[in-house]
Amino acid sequence: MAYVITDTCTKDNHCIDSCPVNCIHPTPDEASYAEVPHLYIHPTECIDCGACVPVCPTNSIYVLDDLPEDLKHFAEKNSAYYN
Repeated sequence: MAYVITDTCTKDNHCIDSCPVNCIHPTPDEASYAEVPHLYIHPTECIDCGACVPVCPTNSIYVLDDLPEDLKHFAEKNSAYYN
């Protein structure tokens, strides 16, 4: 997984709109959208393009290797969403 979304995500959907491979979920038309606290990046579908990072108004998306220590648990949460 190259990118991780953390809990400061406001689900504004800019990242969904910018992703060329549609690896950010849930989207607004998915049933689970209202239930989840934030969006998630699919760990194996992400192509590491980084298009989602500059469009995130809350700076909630990190390169996995740059995740601050106190946010590292979000890597597993992102992965777990897809399992």
